[in-house]
Amino acid sequence: MKRMFGPIAIIIGILVILAIMLVPKYNTFVGLEEDVDQSYSQIENQLQRRVDLIPNLVETVKGFAKHEEKVLGDIADARSRLAGANTPEEQATANDELSGALSRLLVVVENYPELKADANFRQLMDELAGTENRISVARMDYNDTVSQYNRNVRRFPGSLVAGIFGFDEKEYFKAAAGAQEVPKVDFGEYGD
Repeated sequence: MKRMFGPIAIIIGILVILAIMLVPKYNTFVGLEEDVDQSYSQIENQLQRRVDLIPNLVETVKGFAKHEEKVLGDIADARSRLAGANTPEEQATANDELSGALSRLLVVVENYPELKADANFRQLMDELAGTENRISVARMDYNDTVSQYNRNVRRFPGSLVAGIFGFDEKEYFKAAAGAQEVPKVDFGEYGD
């Protein structure tokens, strides 16, 4: 009986030591994963704010720019794609499409000085600009959180714990391909 007690005590001791090492690392991963999810929800929150602002902006412009249907249609389509996007990559692509459509709208607005002077329009544009800034900050915060999480997933001994419990690397919120290129602005398309 005494002979069996020694090996059993060693095995129990090893298991206790492993548990003492694994439990805190596991809890770290749970906390970091929650931070990533929270950061991502902030991006979604700001994108939703943007999606909610756009119909008001479009309706305000419609009253002044009846013949600019294509630009307004592009904005509506891009807004729908953004609202339906599920992954960070889909949202980044849809966000870039919406940004392009909004920039074309701003070119159209230049043709309507009375619209630029409208208090409703100015307020909506200010809110949209603030939302754009919030989206940028939320994306940066999300990517910082993902970076911290991914470093823990890849570093030893975290890589062992991550592999055992299925903690995979998270996807960064990236700009769409070609976003680094300077866009061409053509005022001739909207001119009289």
